[in-house]
Amino acid sequence: MFKLLGNKKIVVLLISLIVFVALMGLTMMRTGMTTPEKMIKDTVAWTQGLFYRPAQSIAGFFKDIRDLRDLYEENRVLKATLSNYAKDTMKLNKLESENKNLKELLEFTERQKSLDNYKYHVAQVLSISPDPYNGRININLGSRDGIKENMAVISVEGLVGRVDTVSELSASVQLLTELDATNNESKAISATVKGKERSFGIIQSYDPATQNLIMTNIEQTDELEVGDTIITSGMGLVFPKGIEIGTVVAKEDGDFGINYVAQVKPVATFRHLSELLVVEVPDAQDTEIN
Repeated sequence: MFKLLGNKKIVVLLISLIVFVALMGLTMMRTGMTTPEKMIKDTVAWTQGLFYRPAQSIAGFFKDIRDLRDLYEENRVLKATLSNYAKDTMKLNKLESENKNLKELLEFTERQKSLDNYKYHVAQVLSISPDPYNGRININLGSRDGIKENMAVISVEGLVGRVDTVSELSASVQLLTELDATNNESKAISATVKGKERSFGIIQSYDPATQNLIMTNIEQTDELEVGDTIITSGMGLVFPKGIEIGTVVAKEDGDFGINYVAQVKPVATFRHLSELLVVEVPDAQDTEIN
């Protein structure tokens, strides 16, 4: 009985093997697909296309979102970089400007060392009055730094003004543009001509119309001429001797024709001030002002 069943299994296995080999042979010998196979293949391809196109669109949509997010992040980084570059450029320009100004101040003080024994305090301008008729500025030096009232304040070009009021950490500077002959608080400047120290005059006012300083009390015999350079004479004891003030641009008769009056164009500018020098005369600052 068992032997018979075992023989049947062997026979079935052999038949199945023969059929399988035959089918493989037929398949290899066949050059094309049958009609049912073609229908099945087309149906599968159409179904795949039906699902593939939406899936591809969705995938593309999410890819666009990722690209947009990457573009946004890249744009944010570029903006931050550009902002930092602009800040660094501004700092660089400011440092270059300050470096240039400080070099000019250093060269100026080195030149002056051979001419006088003055001490120069480098001051930064804190504020400038926006009112063109208010010739006052504030600097970052005060009594703690040895600054006193009536000290001369200059730029590398020439005389700018004088220290008016002093606090511990800052000081107010009266510019030459605030000189007024009718104001008792306005300090007149004793002046002379560079190279013609026998010349003498007093600068006591500023004319806003011509933007020139007015020099009076010039004697008829004075050698002052148009084109001369006017400097401080030091005789008034407020401004040290030898500081350039300006250039004579006009000379005319004064009141009653007794003395001459000259218009002096300042060598210093009074706008866009940044670094200034406060002049200290060690042996003269404690002298009583005349």
